[in-house]
Amino acid sequence: MTDPYRVLNLPRSADQATIKQAYRKLAKTLHPDRNPGNARAEQRFKEVSQAYDLLSDPAKRARFDRGEIDAEGRPRRDFGFGAGFGRGFGATAGGPQGAPRGGPESLFEKMFGGAFARGFAGGQSGHPGAEGSFEELLRGQPRGAGATPRQKLRGADRRYRLEIDFVDAARGGRQRLQLDDGRAIEVDVPPGCESGKTLRLKGQGAASPLGGPAGDALVQIEVRRHPQLSREGHDIHVEVPVALAAAVLGTQIAVPTLDGPVRMTVPPGANGGRRLRLKGRGIARPDGGRGDQYVHLLVVLPEPPDAELADWARRHPPAPRDDAAKD
Repeated sequence: MTDPYRVLNLPRSADQATIKQAYRKLAKTLHPDRNPGNARAEQRFKEVSQAYDLLSDPAKRARFDRGEIDAEGRPRRDFGFGAGFGRGFGATAGGPQGAPRGGPESLFEKMFGGAFARGFAGGQSGHPGAEGSFEELLRGQPRGAGATPRQKLRGADRRYRLEIDFVDAARGGRQRLQLDDGRAIEVDVPPGCESGKTLRLKGQGAASPLGGPAGDALVQIEVRRHPQLSREGHDIHVEVPVALAAAVLGTQIAVPTLDGPVRMTVPPGANGGRRLRLKGRGIARPDGGRGDQYVHLLVVLPEPPDAELADWARRHPPAPRDDAAKD
């Protein structure tokens, strides 16, 4: 991936709100569901997601801005061993005023701490402790009396996209996910999960190149549409057709819910558009309860047309107030 700022079309001075806004705009445009079969859009979507993952994390962003990690979140091998060291040693040998003084020891002291600087100095003077100093630095485990273990570099995070059914997302449960390394793991999806939510799986990312902890797997949830049900917050909505005669006389109808079909009573004289409620049949709430399900009645005429109904309609023309309302 190139510079994450360039991927999101942002200046380096952008604040977190601007970064989030830019990501949402691009992710919405490039989402695979909106670009089926478009490999370029899918690749751009992955780049945008990876760039946002880095820049939305203040610690990662700061490390990238300092040059400690690259755009993939991996440590830069040349960080601290390239031009910075050259300038440090040059200044010590008689460079510009204000450069580090005291020779290589003091420069290592400032950059890597006293334990490594002492090892370097020991190597220059033939003292024990110099052997393995670079290896210890990279591994994060300096040796010697009084040495304190350093934090090992963490592996990179990996991003995944997991599609799940509407009912499974609403009810929650375990979903199977195939990782880049060929492993298949179970993901615990919390009840009420919505599209765009990202789940973090600790230690399921890339392995550390230097023996540190593995990165995390960041799993973005995509919920498939349901042919009948829809959600608004913690409530479920569904439209159910009802025959005209049944609406006039009252009836029992089967209603699909998250827990399976249930029978519901339609009272006599129910008009189209009437809303009936199934209490506690919605999405799980944080307080332990559940939202409701609302059933919207759609009164439908018989097919083929009923001659007696047509004759009744001719004998009962719409009232003038009905015509006025239509105008």
